[in-house]
Amino acid sequence: MENLKVKIKKLNERAILPTYGSPYAAGADLYACIDEDVTVEPHKTVFIKTGLSMEIPVGFAAFIYARSGLACKRGLAPANKVGVVDCDYRGEVMVALHNHSDKAETVAVGERIAQLVIAPYYTADIEECEELSDTVRGEGGFGSTGRK
Repeated sequence: MENLKVKIKKLNERAILPTYGSPYAAGADLYACIDEDVTVEPHKTVFIKTGLSMEIPVGFAAFIYARSGLACKRGLAPANKVGVVDCDYRGEVMVALHNHSDKAETVAVGERIAQLVIAPYYTADIEECEELSDTVRGEGGFGSTGRK
C-alpha cells in the first residue's frame, strides 16, 4: 500500500508534526502548540492551535477526531464531534476542544489533543426531485430498524 503525501507547514517553530502511534494507526496525533498550559472549564470550549497548516490532495479531506484516552478519561473532545479540513484550506489547523466533564481540565503545552485521519470523499451532484424510490424501511428512523 502506497502512502499518500500530505505537505505540512509549521507556522510556529515549536509546532510538532502529526505522528502515528503504530504502523497501522488510522489517525495521527495532533499536538497543542500553545504558549502556556490552558485550562478548559467544565462545559466550555477552547480553541487550541496546532501551529500547522497543510496541503491535502484534491479528493481527500482531513478529519479531526477525539483521542479516546483524552475523551474517555478527561472528557476533552472536539466540540463539533468531527472537524473537517477541506483540501483547499490553507489556514492554521485548530481544535475546538470541549470539556464534557464537571471539572476543569488543563491542556499542557505539546500535549496530544486530537487525531487526524486523511480520507477520500465524494462530492455529490445535488438534484432536486418530486419523488424518491420506495424501500422496505421507508421513513422509519432513530432506532426504528431494531423494533419488532
